[in-house]
Amino acid sequence: ERRAELKMLVLQEINPNVKNMKDVVFSTIKRRADQISKELREGAQKPYQHLIDVSSGDPHASGVKPLTFVRQVLAACIYPELVNSNRLPADVRQRAQRILGECVGGSVGSYTATAGIPEIVHRVSEFIMRRDGGISSNPENIYISPGSQWAVQNILKLLVKDEGPLRTGVLTPGPCYRTTITSITGIGEVPVPYYLNEEQGWELQVEELHRALESAKEICKPVALYVINPGNPTGQLQSRKSMQEVIRFVAEKKLFLLADEVYQDYIHGPNTEFLSYKRVLFEMGSLYSDTVELASFHSASKGFTGECGLRAGYVELVNIDPKVMKYIQKLFSKDSCAPVLGQIALDLMANPPQPGDPSYPLHHMEVENIRKSMARDIKRFSEVVNSLPGISCQPVEGGAFAFPRVHLPPKAIQKAEELGMKPDTFYCMRLLEEGGLFVSPGCDFDQKEGTHHIRISVVVSGDVMEELLQRLSCFHLQFMKEFA
Repeated sequence: ERRAELKMLVLQEINPNVKNMKDVVFSTIKRRADQISKELREGAQKPYQHLIDVSSGDPHASGVKPLTFVRQVLAACIYPELVNSNRLPADVRQRAQRILGECVGGSVGSYTATAGIPEIVHRVSEFIMRRDGGISSNPENIYISPGSQWAVQNILKLLVKDEGPLRTGVLTPGPCYRTTITSITGIGEVPVPYYLNEEQGWELQVEELHRALESAKEICKPVALYVINPGNPTGQLQSRKSMQEVIRFVAEKKLFLLADEVYQDYIHGPNTEFLSYKRVLFEMGSLYSDTVELASFHSASKGFTGECGLRAGYVELVNIDPKVMKYIQKLFSKDSCAPVLGQIALDLMANPPQPGDPSYPLHHMEVENIRKSMARDIKRFSEVVNSLPGISCQPVEGGAFAFPRVHLPPKAIQKAEELGMKPDTFYCMRLLEEGGLFVSPGCDFDQKEGTHHIRISVVVSGDVMEELLQRLSCFHLQFMKEFA
């Protein structure tokens, strides 16, 4: 009895914000996927011989090969004897030697400055300037962190206000990346969804921002707007016009702008290009570029580098008061520093081999192969999925995911309710069990009420894409027939 009483006391002491964090259905499906993988290894007979996991944007886990140049430099940094051998190209050895010279004690096992190795931070700022057409980037406003979401959480913590009758709110896209929603809730803030227009290719419409802001009046006080461009899970790419409207909106409403731009390398649509929020902001003139507070995020986990496991991203801060910057320094200091190998991967992402370098031909070929393969696979995915009855998928213009809408029959929805599941969770569990295909349910992403979706990573090798489409098609046709 005493033990039970102590457990109850511990439960009562748990931070209420943590208790309020939304349950992520993905975790339940992931546990079952792990069980199925174990069963297959032990010889269980199923309609498939292995699982295909396209539930997350992990390129290497989905069969995309790591970039040779990145892995060679990392290898030489971990094992410096390679720097003095002829087993690696000269530019790889030179790059590794330079990076080791910038590490304390000449070792990747040492701590670094809070914001990251100063020379790497400086090179990241140069990368940002090149990307944005020469717009100035101050290294002192850049912090490298253990992944971009880590940086997002730190900036969100900065915005929390405890005083006043209403909690702090953050306008978030619907659908939205689930980790961000969990982070917002976990630190005591309120996510306020603004819904992207699916019928218009997941367009962000400023009228919806006004509606969302108005809807929050009695619930919370919104202080920030969070945007994801290219979209996750939706795969849309914002136009300059749309971004300008967003910037005018945050300026008028005095909101902090959080721009998640980690998929900026993945641009698939014809005649489209990625524009950063910082670039659009500064090209709108001093009325906005001198006043709008902006935090923009990027990562070595995404794009062609794809080093998810090395954990490194960065945030660049714009128009932040110097008095506030000292508190940002405190927030990032509590985490010591980002993993050094991740910082190196970020450096290599920002500064790949250039024409004339020994490693350039192979690196260029590898990147172009990934780019062309993705473009081909996304086109194929769209054709097959949109040909299936009861599924519609908007064009994937950028990013790593497609977010098809599944128009489930009433009998399927009723069956899901009987089992205590959300309809798209029921669909995903059946797809996992019967088709060996592991995808994420739309209910984890703050989709619009009454709609059902699945999120599928499109960053896979070509043979995986073909088998994925075959399994999805066979399962879906049978599922729709069963519940017709």
